[in-house]
Amino acid sequence: MQMALTVLFETTKYEVENKSFLFQYGPTIGTTEFRETLASFLTEGYCSEVNKSDLVQTSGATSGLHLILSTLVDLAGVIFVDEYTYMIALETISQFNTMKIVPVPLEEDGPNVGTLKGLFEQHRFEAKGKLFWGVYYTMPTFHNPTGIVFSEEKCHQLIKLARESDILIACDDVYNLLHYGDPDGAPPKRLFAYDIADLGVVEGWRGNVISNGSFSKILSPGIRLGWMDGVLKSGGAANNYTGGIVSTLIQMGLARRQVQLYSSNYSARLQAMLETLEIHLPKECSFSRPQGGYFVWIRFPEHIDCVALNQYSMEKHRVAGVPGPRFSFSGEARNFIRFTFAFHAPDYLRRSVASFCAAARDFMAKTGPV
Repeated sequence: MQMALTVLFETTKYEVENKSFLFQYGPTIGTTEFRETLASFLTEGYCSEVNKSDLVQTSGATSGLHLILSTLVDLAGVIFVDEYTYMIALETISQFNTMKIVPVPLEEDGPNVGTLKGLFEQHRFEAKGKLFWGVYYTMPTFHNPTGIVFSEEKCHQLIKLARESDILIACDDVYNLLHYGDPDGAPPKRLFAYDIADLGVVEGWRGNVISNGSFSKILSPGIRLGWMDGVLKSGGAANNYTGGIVSTLIQMGLARRQVQLYSSNYSARLQAMLETLEIHLPKECSFSRPQGGYFVWIRFPEHIDCVALNQYSMEKHRVAGVPGPRFSFSGEARNFIRFTFAFHAPDYLRRSVASFCAAARDFMAKTGPV
């Protein structure tokens, strides 16, 4: 604590002596230094050019989603969500009680585009006072909770459909830099990059995708800092002081080093979890094998209630995941459960996952076949 106070004092002294403005509100979209530094960092990480003029500073992805819904989408609009999606986002979306929430079927390589098109046609109306009548919220890269990556074909189809339907696609791009298949190669291409590629090429282009990013998974969740490729109106930058700190971390190469450390550790942890599931999970079950992100999505036979299984495993072995209904607007997916591999060392994961699998075998034996 004393060291933290000393650093704060010295920082404050420097700010006053140099007439700096880190403790002020800051520009609405973030300081030029922050956006320039972030653009350079993301360009290197994505292996694709990111321009500072496209970036807007936020206080994290959840805050970014709230800003998107409150500033760009008609308050009587429609929010389309994947049938399995990020549980905290569902809570945020549900706060907009004048908007309608519509689930979208999800396949192994992205949404069912034909069904999505039909839903857009069914719910479309003329927006009043806002840019868009509706928004499709999703995570195209290392999806939470399923871990899937949208295919190139689906990405092209989604861009085409969004333009035809005049709808916004809000992407949570929070796991993109955590890719393990080829750590030295490029991560999967963002859906935003498919859209922005047509800037100045397609007549009437105005952008139908927002990339909503966060440092929560690649530096720390506690700093409450993120960014969007989009538009924001606000009374000063979100978290201006932390933006200055993170700019320095990036400039010193510490942020890149931290992402590399996370990727290396998470890759080993993911492998430990997958190997253990392969050996111990009942053969009637299946599970995803993601190449990045945080999560493994496990499917049980349809008659198995993973809410009850999770409780049983917690009582018997003190091991639990997050049951599928937490990720479903309609409360379905009861035969699914999500595991997170990012928080524990490989040996711990091997023991705990094996224990859960033992609990699953016992629970399924008690439940019996349908």
